[in-house]
Amino acid sequence: MADREPNALPCASDESRSTAPEFMDLEVPDYAYMFGFLQADGHLSKGTGQKGRMTVELSARDVGILREFQRLTPYNSTITGRTRTTNFAASHESSIWTLCALEARTKLNELGLPYGRKSRAIAPPRVVFSQRDYLRGVVDADGSVGFTAKGLPFVSLATASAAIGAYLCFYAGRITGVERSLKRNARDGIFNILYTTEAAQKLGAHLYYPGCLSLDRKRTTAAALGTWSRPAIMRVAPDRRRWTPSEDRLLLALNNDAAAAKELGRTEKSCYIRLWRLRTGKTPLPAGV
Repeated sequence: MADREPNALPCASDESRSTAPEFMDLEVPDYAYMFGFLQADGHLSKGTGQKGRMTVELSARDVGILREFQRLTPYNSTITGRTRTTNFAASHESSIWTLCALEARTKLNELGLPYGRKSRAIAPPRVVFSQRDYLRGVVDADGSVGFTAKGLPFVSLATASAAIGAYLCFYAGRITGVERSLKRNARDGIFNILYTTEAAQKLGAHLYYPGCLSLDRKRTTAAALGTWSRPAIMRVAPDRRRWTPSEDRLLLALNNDAAAAKELGRTEKSCYIRLWRLRTGKTPLPAGV
């Protein structure tokens, strides 16, 4: 194994080095967050031989999180700045964190950060990891936290990865009690997953807990979500009732939306639509049919 490069930030003592967690131990909250962020917003590239680099470029206002990544990384790395013209601004200032150490890149790659284009290929780690910290990293990099134009709190994620999208839906469902289904945007093939109102408050408070490593602006906004209260005149939408295989089998057996509605305690319209979807193949038939 190659010798590690000296840390950019000096350690206090030999004792502190021996008790420090292993680099990218994903059971450590800060590393789980960092890995989620790097999967979403980092770029791992190969050069000739064993050369290569890991880079993250952010708006200069978010340079603080790059300094935290540098602090957490026991290898030499650099943070530089640049100014360029974009579609949104004539003069955009950004900060770039660059890590070249082969040992570090190999570790990141083994954990699930691919070389080159990665948007659809990334997936949650296959090792034990701190789940909410990992997801906070993904949301900080590729998601949004805030208030809609109508003043409703929201937490959202835009991702091209089906594995990441499905994992967020599964995890957030346990926290909020709200189910979300995955469907790619027809325009660009991206999954846009959105939680609003009380669900956004619950998810935001869970992901952005006090003292967590995160982008300062998103942590502040997540705390502000808790100040929202549902207006008295705002109706609470009922939870969507999912169809079960046994209900599908009964619906098909009766083949009558009115009779099925009475048996299942559903509306005739919902039974009619479900029966049509089953008969036309829009929805897969349940097992045993």
